[in-house]
Amino acid sequence: MARGYRAAALGVALLGGCSGAATGHADGKTAAAQVVQEGQGKPYALLGSEVWDVPDPVSGRVYQVFVSLPSSYAKDPQRAYPVLYVTDADYAFPVVRQIARRLNVEGPKVQEFILVGLSYAKGDDPVQSRRRDYTPTAEGPSDAPAGAVHGGGAAYQTFLRDQALPFVARRYRTDPRQKLFLGHSYGALLGTQILFTEPEMFSGYILGSPSLWYGKRHMFALEKAYAAAHRDMPAKVYVYTGEYEAARAADPRFNKRVDMVGDSDALVETLKRRAYPGLQIRADVLNDEDHVSVAPRGFTKGMTYLLPVPLAAE
Repeated sequence: MARGYRAAALGVALLGGCSGAATGHADGKTAAAQVVQEGQGKPYALLGSEVWDVPDPVSGRVYQVFVSLPSSYAKDPQRAYPVLYVTDADYAFPVVRQIARRLNVEGPKVQEFILVGLSYAKGDDPVQSRRRDYTPTAEGPSDAPAGAVHGGGAAYQTFLRDQALPFVARRYRTDPRQKLFLGHSYGALLGTQILFTEPEMFSGYILGSPSLWYGKRHMFALEKAYAAAHRDMPAKVYVYTGEYEAARAADPRFNKRVDMVGDSDALVETLKRRAYPGLQIRADVLNDEDHVSVAPRGFTKGMTYLLPVPLAAE
């Protein structure tokens, strides 16, 4: 697919957890279950979800986070849960939530977890918000519109570390050993940046079709700098791309210029050669998928990799 603005716009169209709907609040009190949607033409609501405003005191922006609690949350008040943070929450939050539910219909396939959707800055156009907040350098792609702002990834990473993650940890019973990140496209570019600067910020990463072409492959330079200063990378990482994200100009199913499969393979192989003792990494190229269609399959495989049910619970 094309770089830049078209890719970002497509990412928003694509990317706008738990094993059950939330039936309780953070204080453990059981809430009355709402079992039907309101009628009379009222908007569809994602039942069992919560929305919170989290301000960023540095930028002055306010970001929304969406939360869905596992079905056992209110019934098991002593239990702490893994947390999966997903970027581009407008799309990824409801999709991941339903996938996790379906995975456990015929017996547990993934652990119960708290799902947190990281949405865009309130009042911002989603394309503008993710373009600014998910990219590492100010030099955006050549086909970006005039006046487009890039390069706010470090500032947004600080917001996540200092505001969003502590907000969730204070309000909910979270397991600090299992903080997981999921991002696709520019969202995965952000996740790769975090992995190469503060890998301990999350214990696991699902990096879907990461835009490693961005900034003249800036992430490869960031990886090299990390390797020069560190002997370990304590994280479990799953990387996925779609078969048709490879570059093959003569075939309309494939990307024309950007080889996202080749870039992802190169990065994964580099990390494997580093032989970090604390790094677990797996990569898949999913057949018959492109940049848009690959996400749900990648989400599914990533969750089963990062959140497997312990053997004793099977």
